[in-house]
Amino acid sequence: MDRIELFSIIAQDIGSIFKYMSVATTLPLVVAVIYREWEMILPMASVPIVLFILGVLLLRVPREDREAPLSAALMAVALIWLIIALVSALPFCLGLGVPYLDAVFEAMSGWTDTGLTVMRSVEEMPRTLLFWRSLMQWLGGIGIVAFTVAMASRTGLTQFRLYRSEGRSEALMPSVVATGFEMWKIYLALTAGAIGLILLSGIPVWDAVNIALVAIATGGFSVHSGGIPFYNNPLLEVLIVPVMIAGALPFKLYYLLYRQKDMRFFGDQQARLLFMLIALGIVVIAWDLVTLSTTDLPTAVRQALFMATAAVTSTGFQVASPNEWASVTVLFLAMLIVIGGSSGSTAGGIKLSRVVLGFQSLVWWFRRMFVSGKVLVPFKYDGRVIPKNIADLEVSRNMLTIMLYFLIIFVATILVMHLQPTSFDSSNVIFEVATAMCNNGISTGFVSPDMADPAKLLFILIMWIGRLEIIPVIMLVMGLFKRAD
Repeated sequence: MDRIELFSIIAQDIGSIFKYMSVATTLPLVVAVIYREWEMILPMASVPIVLFILGVLLLRVPREDREAPLSAALMAVALIWLIIALVSALPFCLGLGVPYLDAVFEAMSGWTDTGLTVMRSVEEMPRTLLFWRSLMQWLGGIGIVAFTVAMASRTGLTQFRLYRSEGRSEALMPSVVATGFEMWKIYLALTAGAIGLILLSGIPVWDAVNIALVAIATGGFSVHSGGIPFYNNPLLEVLIVPVMIAGALPFKLYYLLYRQKDMRFFGDQQARLLFMLIALGIVVIAWDLVTLSTTDLPTAVRQALFMATAAVTSTGFQVASPNEWASVTVLFLAMLIVIGGSSGSTAGGIKLSRVVLGFQSLVWWFRRMFVSGKVLVPFKYDGRVIPKNIADLEVSRNMLTIMLYFLIIFVATILVMHLQPTSFDSSNVIFEVATAMCNNGISTGFVSPDMADPAKLLFILIMWIGRLEIIPVIMLVMGLFKRAD
């Protein structure tokens, strides 16, 4: 099957996604009208207009009467996310006059829920663009494909493959459309609850809405350059913590709680591991801050609680600058960031499910070494016995993904240090690459508007690769360079 055939199979599905997204991206225009930022109408309108035109053109492509192979779905998802970021950069260029590369960096950081920024002054940005940044993270948290399938009127293998290719693993309902709809109900309820909770801190409604949107999406953009410390509000910091955790828990737990009144949150392996890692992070970081950085105990506990939660949930909020910490603390925080949150949540990173599966597979392998080859050692995962042939395949895929994450972080760190010579300690550079690859956003300050353009481009690619969990991007690159059969 050549490129033209693959494109004709998937083009109309991509076109439908762009048309749906064009509707969702009109929301910032409401903000422009409310705050009378008339000069932002045209720059902001460029996104829905371009997406709508692209959608209409793609829907006119003659469709091959066959289902899309998995490779086509993977390539399509990678292409969708890249094009969305390229188009979403337009308001920053047209409205602020920033270089297009910086605008793409901001858009990619938004859609991938990373939270790194190269904008020089957030306070000087129009509220329309501030809300646009928050909306990108909120929509990106649940996923572009997951957002659009909830509005689809049909279901089928193509939509299912697109949905799974985006890294979504939820199967709440038999139909992928029904699952998407249930996820959106959960997401809206969590967002409304987050706004109400954060309002209790006493900050303005505008700030509370933006913080809630990015916190439940485990993003990290802020409406102030100073971030969360700008408010100097300990209560706000405490209230944000449960919102970040809520975004990083598997959405299936909320579905079971709502539909089946199942209250056993800690019965889920990912949920248990999430809370264990947060507890471990609080102890280790607080200990390091007191013993290595001479921080007083109350401040150390306060920073450890917030930063450990932000790291594990892959939320880019921070109340301290890691570049002021000891290198060992920075690397420990990087470890939490790489692990990330739960599968089936808005969080990034390797995912807790892969860590659990990886640990259980190691135990399984070692158990098989100590018995006769004729003895069948069962592989148990999530309370079920998995057949050996399936277990071998899933374990191999799982370990391959984990290996690729670390390989990309390693190679990207070397490239970044060549492209951007810096006085930053190497642990801080490793941390910055890890936070981009795992779509976290906590920063040591290495990522800045003054970075060289090649380094910015590399970070854009890292964020894109990390959000799609590597494989779709590899498939797209292979598809572009593959010779036609």
